[in-house]
This record gives sequence, structure tokens and C-alpha cells, in this order.
Amino acid sequence: MNQENQREKLKQVFAKRVTTQARVVLDTYQKWRAENWEDVSRLLDLRDGLNKLDRYAARFDMARHKEAALVILKILNGLAGPHPNDQEISALDQAIQKLSECTQRKSDAVSKHGTAPASPRTFLRTPVYLALNDNLYAERIISQLEFFGFRSISFKNADDLIEAARQNKPETIVADVDFNGGECNGIEVIGRIQANHETPIPIIYVSERRDDMKTRLMASRTGGEEFFFRAVDPGQLIEKIELYTHGMPLEPYRVLVVDDSRSQAKHIENVLSKAGMVVQVITDPMQVMDALVDFQPEIIMLDMYMPGCTGMELARVIRQQDRFHSVPIIYLSAEDDLNKQLHAMSLGGDDFLTKPINPKHLTATILNRGRRARTLLALMIRDSLTGLYNHTHTLHLLDMEISKAQRNGQPLTFAMLDIDYFKKINDNYGHPVGDRVLKSLSLFLKQRLRKSDHIGRYGGEEFAVVLTNTSEGDARTILNEIRERFNELPQPAGENIFHVSFSCGIAGLTEETAQQLCEKADQALYQAKRGGRNTVYVYDPTGKAH
Repeated sequence: MNQENQREKLKQVFAKRVTTQARVVLDTYQKWRAENWEDVSRLLDLRDGLNKLDRYAARFDMARHKEAALVILKILNGLAGPHPNDQEISALDQAIQKLSECTQRKSDAVSKHGTAPASPRTFLRTPVYLALNDNLYAERIISQLEFFGFRSISFKNADDLIEAARQNKPETIVADVDFNGGECNGIEVIGRIQANHETPIPIIYVSERRDDMKTRLMASRTGGEEFFFRAVDPGQLIEKIELYTHGMPLEPYRVLVVDDSRSQAKHIENVLSKAGMVVQVITDPMQVMDALVDFQPEIIMLDMYMPGCTGMELARVIRQQDRFHSVPIIYLSAEDDLNKQLHAMSLGGDDFLTKPINPKHLTATILNRGRRARTLLALMIRDSLTGLYNHTHTLHLLDMEISKAQRNGQPLTFAMLDIDYFKKINDNYGHPVGDRVLKSLSLFLKQRLRKSDHIGRYGGEEFAVVLTNTSEGDARTILNEIRERFNELPQPAGENIFHVSFSCGIAGLTEETAQQLCEKADQALYQAKRGGRNTVYVYDPTGKAH
């Protein structure tokens, strides 16, 4: 290899290193943003990543990357407080968008019309890789994924895919079984990719010709989570991509610890907090009722013997309330008499941990109980199609938030959304397509609203949103932006593409009950429908457009 070729080879290697570091920065920023700027360690990681990117880019004279890194660093160094304000967030988003443009390939920077996307994309996680033989189909999926905040990259040959996956582990891969020719060549390529990583990448396989048991087994053994035979609608595929990319981070378990020993309670709090859980400690059992309402624990840990009230008595009182009937209760005690332990559990407990408690045993017990409790609770309070809260639980959450808002003197807004002409969608394209429209709107709302907001399927094609600590004006701005973006989303139906809009009614809390606030939002929604649909109205008792 001559000197010129060596220099070119070195240039390619270093360019990949700079690009990889830029993507690390992008991913760190999006995680910090998704956590509402609360995690200070994420900010430190971001600064470290930008400094490293600056050094890499300077070393090989990659001016665009260096300039973008310095702009972001300047904004971070000038933050007025621990969390960026709205103006700083806007500046950061623009600077991050500039950096993301430096890392784009032609395949993810150009739309099917040959032009760059009209609006910036928010990348939630690391990329989704597509290894599909049909390039037009791949572009169609990339276009849709952009609307849901995912960065996707399409590959045309196996070598590029393997190298990219080695340098930057994707969140998931969508692959043709026979990618790049050969009956099971795609499966073999995926097997080579998986060998480069300690933990497997979730794979979604697509097959046009093979659906035999042998092929499915091969696919499963290389990390295949899904196997689609014959043509699959992009909408279905994106639902699965969203499932395996974990675009919605798992909420930490909320654990209430009731123990009169402050040192013991603090020890438990430290162990569970290190495991990523949110813990509230109470040393006076008489304060439990307030904590149940305010903290809404998913797991309750009770000391067996406390002055003035035993854990068993406390468990019976908690179980008298229907909404806490399914919350796991775990007793804590030095009691080693098995009969007494069994008697305690018969009075409302689910498990028994003896002191001193092994930290690993404690963490494993809480995680297992929490996981099962969430699964059971989801069956009771969530809509089976969209995964949003059902009608009953949405109203329960609205009741709770009204009480909290009135107690804290904070604004609260309730919104009702209704998909326009939904019956025509079902009539023209069929109910399965209608169901996918409902699911796409639910995902849109989940991605673009805060964790503190509550989203429910109110019934049929109606959705409800409880926006905490939000004024009517802010709610209107937020939901208008979601409405506009959702209306731009291409909805596939076989070979056809159509667009969907929704109307929205908003009502801010004054002195109403939950039922009265719902009626106000419903009237605003009716005004929006009468006003021509595809719009957002704020409740006005005079009936005027607002």
C-alpha cells in the first residue's frame, strides 16, 4: 500500500471515529432532554463527550464537527441555572440539529422527494438499522420513523451493515431473511453482528419466500424477536420497532417504606435508590394515609412491630381501600416464627423479609413484585389496543390531579381529542387500519407529552389528556403543535397513503369537579368540530371561537 492509500485509509478510520463520537453526544443529549434535564450526571457526560468530539475533530481538521461541538459547549457553559430555560433549550436544540446534520448519511438525510426533511427531527435513541432488499420500501419506513422521533439508516450491502453495527450498536435491526441474496443470507449476517456484542440486538425479520420451521428457528437463534411472512404494512412494522427500541423509558418503581427505626429505613432507602427506585420513608405509621394519596406507591414495605400500630393492622387498613387492594405489601421483621409470618400475610401481606435483609435479596424481591404488580395493574387500568389509560382510570387521575392542583395553587388543563372522520377511515380502509391510526396517535401523544401528564383513551376515537401545572394557553400551543405534526404523518393502507387530523377541546381548572371540567372540555371539542375540525379550541362559555 502506497503512502497516499495509507493516508486515505487513515482518513476514513478517523472520520468514522469522529462521527461515532458525534452520535454519542446526540444520544446523551436526547437522554438528558427525555429526563426533563433533571439528571446532572447526564450534563457532565454531555460536556465530556463534547470535549472529546472537539479534540477528535481538531486532530483531523473536521471543521463542521468541531464548530458544532464548540457552539453547544458555549451554550452549556452559559446556562443560567442547573436546568436550561426555554430560550436555552431552543438554542441547544438548534445546535444539536446542526451536529446531527454532520452525522447524517445520504440515506437518512434525503427524503423520497430528494430534499432534506422540512423540520428538525428529535432522535430519542441510537439508530434503527434497516437491511431490506426493497429500497423503496426501506425509504418508506425511514420517512415514517422520522415522524416518531427515530433515526433510521438503510444499508444496501452486508459489509457496511456489519461494520456500522460493530462501531455503533443499533437499538434494533429490521432485516430481510435473504438480505443481499442467498436463501438465509440475512440471518447469517445478523449472526455475525450478534457475535460482536455481549448483549443481543433485537431483530425483526421479514421474509417473502421462506416460512418453514427451520428458517424460523435460525431467525430465533440469532435474536429474532419477530418474524413477518409476506408483505407487511409499514405501520405494523413501526409498532414493533417502537416496542423493541424502548423509546419510552421505564418509570422507576415507587416504594413506600414504613418503619419506626430511622436507621433501618434509611438503609433500605439507600439500597433501593441505588437500584434506580424512588423511595419515600415514613417513621410514623399515622402519616400513611396522606402518603398513599400523594405518593401513590406501587409497593409498600411495613415493619411488623411499631409503637401504636402494628404492620398487620396497617395492612388491613390499607386493604380496605379498593384502589390499593392490588398494591404488594411486604412485611419487615426480625420475626422468624413461620406460623406468625403466615398469619401476618393472611392479613393483607404478600411477602415477608426477615432482618437483617441482604441488599441483593431485597432488590430482587422488590423488582419481581413491582414487575408483576405493574403487569396486573396494566390489565385493569389500561386500554388493550393503545396501552393508554382507560376511561375510568383517566377520570380517577383527573380527580387526583385536581386535588393536588388546588392544594398547591397550580394550573391544570384537561383536553379532549377526537379523530376527524374516523368512521370513513374504517369504511374505506378497514378496521385494522383504523386501529393502527388509533395506536399511532397514542404513540404520538406519549412521545410528545411529559411524564407528569396523563393520557387516556376516553372511548372509541376519543382521547383525553390531563396536563399538570399547565395553563390553557400553554396547553393550546402544545396540542396545536402535536395536531399539525400528526396531520403530516403518512398513514399507509396497502398501496395507498392518507392523512389523518384530529379536533381538540381544552378547559382550564377553576373551581370545578372532574365531571364539570370534562363537560367544559367536551363543549370546547364540539366547538372545534363545528369550527371546521382539525383545530384546537379553548373552552368559551359564550360559544365563540377561542
